[in-house]
Amino acid sequence: MNASPQPNLYSRRTFLKVSAVFGASAALASLAGCGSSSPSGSSSAQGELDYSDWNAVLEAARGQEVSWYGYGGQSDRNEWIQNTLIPRLKDNYGITLNLVGMDINDILTQLSGEMQAGVGDSDGTIDFVWINGENFASVKQNGYVWGPFVDYLPNYRDYVDGTSTDITVDFGNPTEGYEAPYGKAQIVLWVDGAKISETPRNPDEFLAFCKAHPGQVTYPEPGDFTGTAFISCLIAGVVGKDAFEQLSTMTAPTEDSVRAIIQPGLDYLNELKPYLWKQGTTYPADSKTVAQMYADGELVFNMGYGGPQALVDKGQLPSTTKAFVFESGTVGNTNFMAIPANAPHKAAALVAINEVISPEMQLDQYKVLRNLTVLDMDKLSADMRQQFEDVPLGSAEVSASDKLKVRVTEASGQAIPVIEQLWRTEVAGN
Repeated sequence: MNASPQPNLYSRRTFLKVSAVFGASAALASLAGCGSSSPSGSSSAQGELDYSDWNAVLEAARGQEVSWYGYGGQSDRNEWIQNTLIPRLKDNYGITLNLVGMDINDILTQLSGEMQAGVGDSDGTIDFVWINGENFASVKQNGYVWGPFVDYLPNYRDYVDGTSTDITVDFGNPTEGYEAPYGKAQIVLWVDGAKISETPRNPDEFLAFCKAHPGQVTYPEPGDFTGTAFISCLIAGVVGKDAFEQLSTMTAPTEDSVRAIIQPGLDYLNELKPYLWKQGTTYPADSKTVAQMYADGELVFNMGYGGPQALVDKGQLPSTTKAFVFESGTVGNTNFMAIPANAPHKAAALVAINEVISPEMQLDQYKVLRNLTVLDMDKLSADMRQQFEDVPLGSAEVSASDKLKVRVTEASGQAIPVIEQLWRTEVAGN
C-alpha cells in the first residue's frame, strides 16, 4: 500500500504553534489599544451602517470584493470554496469572494504589521480569517478583531446554539461574539475490517486489543496534535467526560491541578505501554509516520481528525477499512472565523460568514468535506435534519450523530502543554 497522508481535516490545534511568536509581536503594538474594535463605528467605504439591519448589510455588501484568509493546504476545502461557496455568493448576493491561502503565521504577521503601522478602520487587506485558539486570544486582546458581530448573523441567531461551550469557548478562550463557528472536527479511529473483526469501545477494551496485537499499535508522540488528542480520548475514557472537560476552561493550569484530574489516565497509559510498538519505549514523531506504518501493514490501528473515507476512495487504504469511535468518548473541537478590526469590507464579510453557516452550506460541507455541522440540529426543520441523516457514508465513515453522542471537548490551549509535559515525564520517562 502506498504512503497515505492523514485525512484533510485540520483541527484548531494546527494554529497554536505560532501563538507564542505572535504574542511577542503583538505585545509591541500600541496603536490598537486595549480591547476589540466596536462594530458601531463608521466605514470609510460605505459610511455609517447599522449592522443590526440585515437588509442594510445586504445592500452595502452587494458589489463588494471580500477576502477570506486561511490555511491554504487543504485541497478539498479549497475546491469546495471555489466550486460551491464562491458561485453562491456571486449569484445570490453579488459578492466576489477571493480565497487567500496562507500559513497562519504569515496571516498574523500581516495583520499585526498593518495594525502597528496604523492601518486603521476599513483600510486593511484581510476581510475575514480562519483563526483559532491562542492566536484568536492574542488578536482579540490586542484589539485586532472587530465585534462582537455574531448576533448580526440571521443564520447564527436561527440555527446555532449560542450557549454551547463548543461555540462560546475556543480552546479555552471565550469567543464573546468575536468569532463565528465554521465547522467541527473530531477524532475518529479505524482498522482494516478484513483483519480485525471487533473494534474496542473504551479504554479497557483498547488495552485488551493491544494485548491481542502486541507491537502493532501505537500513537504519535504527544506534541503532535493527533497524538495529544488521542491520549486525551483515552484519558477522558478513564477519568470520565465531566472530569476531563474541566480542562477545557482552565486558563492558568499547573502540573498539580492538571495531574489531579488526569492521574488515573496517566496510570492507564503506563499500563498500556508494554503492548505498544517497541513496548512503548519510543513513539512515532508525528501522525504522518503513523499513517505510513499503518498503510505498510506494520500497524493494525490508526486515528485522525475526521474519517479516512477519502483515502479509501483514492485507493490509498483498502475498501475494507472500518471507522469507529470509542463509546467512552473522543475529543473534538470547533473551527472559527473572525473579522479584523481594519477589514475593508465588513458588510460582505458578514454576508459571507452568514452563508458559510447556512443550513444549505453546512449540509454541503458535510457531504463534501465531512465537516461536522456547527448548527443545532434541534433548530433545523425536520426535512433538513433528515437530509443530514441521509448523507451516504462508506464503511470508513462514522455518522455525525454517532460522533456527537460521544463528543468530548478538548482541553484548553493552556492545559494542553501541561498534559504533554506530564506525559513526557510520567509516561515516556518511565
